[in-house]
Amino acid sequence: MENHSNFIKTIMIQDLESKKHDEIITRFPPEPNGYLHIGHARAVINNFELAKNFGGKTNLRFDDTNPGKEDVEYVNAIIEDIKWLGYEPNKVLYASDYFEEMYHRAILLIKKGLAYVDDLSAEEISKTRGNLTTPGTESPFRNRSVSENIELFENMNKGMYKEGEKVLRAKIDMASPNMNMRDPVIYRISYAEHHNTGKRWCIYPMYDYAHPLEDAIEGITHSLCSLEFEDHRPLYDWVVRETEMPLIPRQIEFGRLNIENTVMSKRYLKQLVDEKHVIGWDDPRMPTLSGLRRRGYTPEAIRNFILGTGLSRINTTVNTDMLESFLRDDLANNSSKLMGVIDPLKVTVINYDEDKVEAFTVPFDPNKPELGERTVYFSKHLYIEQDDFVEVKPNKHWKRLAKDVEVRLFHTYFIKCVDVIKDETGKVVELLVTYDPETKSGSGFSERKPNGTIHFVSAHQSIKTQFNLFGPLVFDGEAPFIERLNKDSWIKKEGFIEAAFSKDIPTKSFQLIRMGYFNFDKVSTKENMVLNRIVELKSSFQK
Repeated sequence: MENHSNFIKTIMIQDLESKKHDEIITRFPPEPNGYLHIGHARAVINNFELAKNFGGKTNLRFDDTNPGKEDVEYVNAIIEDIKWLGYEPNKVLYASDYFEEMYHRAILLIKKGLAYVDDLSAEEISKTRGNLTTPGTESPFRNRSVSENIELFENMNKGMYKEGEKVLRAKIDMASPNMNMRDPVIYRISYAEHHNTGKRWCIYPMYDYAHPLEDAIEGITHSLCSLEFEDHRPLYDWVVRETEMPLIPRQIEFGRLNIENTVMSKRYLKQLVDEKHVIGWDDPRMPTLSGLRRRGYTPEAIRNFILGTGLSRINTTVNTDMLESFLRDDLANNSSKLMGVIDPLKVTVINYDEDKVEAFTVPFDPNKPELGERTVYFSKHLYIEQDDFVEVKPNKHWKRLAKDVEVRLFHTYFIKCVDVIKDETGKVVELLVTYDPETKSGSGFSERKPNGTIHFVSAHQSIKTQFNLFGPLVFDGEAPFIERLNKDSWIKKEGFIEAAFSKDIPTKSFQLIRMGYFNFDKVSTKENMVLNRIVELKSSFQK
């Protein structure tokens, strides 16, 4: 992050220079109720990079205060995602590690007359909170004695009441202009079994009470969170102060990063999974880090994208092309180049022997000899892309194959289409071509210029492959969420890849020449190859 300045980095520099802190300690505090998505990456990367920039530490802490919605599956997925992004937490911690201390700090608030047990229901509490122009109404149970409140709170902890029957509320100011300060609920009853503490507790702290205590207990110096928590900061500071925590963290808010046509809501993503609109949290169309990883995104591209967009005090929205440009830059430097035909059209070389096959040794990338070489085959029967042929050349700008037009096939020969075979509907299903043996690649032939260069595979020296081509999973708009799903977000094509894929490829991802960057999907096998297109070679973004 050395070259990326932002307002939080400036604050940290000032705090170190003034000796307010000796070291920087940050934390990433996800709730384990879903998988991380690209929006969370901003918080992950900035927390780790900012601390690392000053030789500090970053904790991974799970805010597991809502057992009914949390699961160890999500815990494990989050740990894996952070490791994949390239970060090693100083410690892996849980809010539930501090339940005992939080309970005793709540008792302290009661003893100070700053918390009380309320019998109002959630609906009744909501009605008494008022609104931005009307002050709230005090609960009839607000002035219970300290001894009564302690007894009731201890009975809550013993499981003597039903869920929703009683809550513990902070006693602050029902007329506060900040709605968060109007006696917020800080404990509620829940009999859901906790993934970490089992049935030890039946009362759980609310986020606005637990979170500042967690930061204070861990000695977090700078508690970074998104902009919607700005109005919660007075309550954050109140909890730290009134529970008399010895270490005082500072909450700093930053703007969210949104990407056009991308779902940035765990609730919506969970709906897609639960209702089976996608094949799981790691569906390659999903903006989850596990989905992006499966599709072939690289952690380097995501880190460069997040750091490249900066960190500001306002919410920002960027188009998909910005993320994809960082992705292409990374893939271009770390991909082999091979050939594959996604939408095959059969080609027969009529002046080539049926049993003859030629092998051409070519580099995986001419600019990176260290990647080694592969073998490209030329034979009588080939496949090219359907889109690389038109029967009649439309204009001078058409630089592919047409009837009576000559093109170069990568690494091999010039071919010329002399005839076409059509099916009963009139569709071209096979090309009859001739090749010129004088134009062999590397021979130095320069007597005539072909009408472009196209890729191909040899029909008998190729591997049948499923290609997964992806578009946006959802479109932006005002229509209900499910109605905005893109029915063409996943298109499957049956095609072929060159024989070199039967051996190990020197890079994890690869460029299929002219078609985009690809990787093997996790379900792919040597017997049934499945490729995901990570991104096209050029921007497909359209307003």
